[in-house]
Amino acid sequence: MIRCIHLRKVYRQGENEVVSLADVSLDIPRGSFTVIMGPSGSGKSTLLHLMGGLDRPSGGELLVDGRLIGQMTDDAITLFRRTQIGFVFQFFNLLPTLTALENVTLPLLLDGRWKREAEERGAFLLSKVGLHKRKHHLPEEMSGGEMQRVAVARALAFDPLILLADEPTGNLDSRSGASILSLLRQINHEEGCTVVLVTHSQEAAAFGERTIFLRDGQLENETL
Repeated sequence: MIRCIHLRKVYRQGENEVVSLADVSLDIPRGSFTVIMGPSGSGKSTLLHLMGGLDRPSGGELLVDGRLIGQMTDDAITLFRRTQIGFVFQFFNLLPTLTALENVTLPLLLDGRWKREAEERGAFLLSKVGLHKRKHHLPEEMSGGEMQRVAVARALAFDPLILLADEPTGNLDSRSGASILSLLRQINHEEGCTVVLVTHSQEAAAFGERTIFLRDGQLENETL
């Protein structure tokens, strides 16, 4: 599903170059649940952003579902990212004036879907994440775990091939965090969705099938 071949990412800070990824080669199989770990500054979030088309590599090759990300046009990457990749972040990024249902349906409406179709899809996804009774509540009326479940439902709006989660439990207590990770594993098993999780937590990593360790922008080792 995802193949990195001597992948590099370099940022410029004035006259200096900061190497975020030095030389990363790895394969992430379709339908797998892969965890990426490493200390702060190891390049794990950079790698996730490249996989999701949020940034472009400086060197090497990145193939996602057979597509060379570095050679795609901006419009093609935007369409691919919107319809084939779901994102879940540490901060829920919900719009505070919209209900849970409205937050989930907004991407579908922006894509031109009929309102009734979008609302039926949104209600189905909220039910899937256990929030069918909370669909008309605003974010301020929900717990952190519930807000993250809304964010997961929104990420699944287009039935993506890949779900990328960047520290999704970072703002949650241990019980809520475990609930979210169990939900991601359930989605992976039931939907066959490829999940890539970035985390600092060994407890969170235990939910995955495989753990990749990065240090100083390079692949250090991996465990199964």
